[in-house]
Amino acid sequence: MSFKVACIQNIAGPDLDANIDRCESMIRAAAADGATFVATPEFFASLDVAEAGLDTGTRAEAGHPAIDRLGAVASELGITLLLGSLAVSTGPDKAANRSILLNAAGEIAARYDKIHMFDVNLADGEVYRESDLFTPGTRAVVADIPECRLGLTVCYDLRFAYLYRALAHAGASVITVPAAFARRTGEAHWHVLLQARAIETGCWVIAPCQAGEHGKFKTFGHSLVVAPWGEIVADGGTEEGVVTATIDLDAVDKARHRIPALTHDREFNVVDPDGKDVPVSVAS
Repeated sequence: MSFKVACIQNIAGPDLDANIDRCESMIRAAAADGATFVATPEFFASLDVAEAGLDTGTRAEAGHPAIDRLGAVASELGITLLLGSLAVSTGPDKAANRSILLNAAGEIAARYDKIHMFDVNLADGEVYRESDLFTPGTRAVVADIPECRLGLTVCYDLRFAYLYRALAHAGASVITVPAAFARRTGEAHWHVLLQARAIETGCWVIAPCQAGEHGKFKTFGHSLVVAPWGEIVADGGTEEGVVTATIDLDAVDKARHRIPALTHDREFNVVDPDGKDVPVSVAS
């Protein structure tokens, strides 16, 4: 089975309405081009880094303008739409970095709260503390769409291979990685990490990423669609736009038949310097 997918690659700023307007225009263009599954990046509706810090437009999920407006668009166009992530308030002084899957009726079909927080110290004083703003999720999520089963992840999750293997074991044949990947780390690691996750799981990987500058923060762009054998079949480059590809789900079975690594997991222990066995948990 084949179907067309699209990654929206936008350059979000602090103006939520303007960001949604621009994404809506690109979503409509993707659907007009035949895409039945469309995905936006992480923080597509609001992203700005100023002297006061990171601004991602945190709002309650109920009545969120991005969900309401783009849900109506998904329903009108009859597409499945992944809102890559929104900053969603979850209580007093608490928020989640949440990926929201909308079905063709414009209804929320699944939610995934980003598990791994981007708390890093890069070179030249570039410091990020996502955990200062967001509560990590605790549940991996798979969801069924008309064409396949999706595994949901967000951005920094990409560095944790065990999550992707668990999603594949849960039946995912396509994994999404909406991101606002920092330009510095994107140049070093984005392509190779996405290819590795595809190869390890035998899954298609769909990774819409923001591009450009957001105040003091620069994102990498290069939204990618990666095949289960590791080939990059679409690359969005560094400019705002729509990236489309037709994906063939038969490629999942072919890749997993050629290298059936998902059937070869084994429990094992790590022996520490004192000679003690430390159990290691693996997906099963």
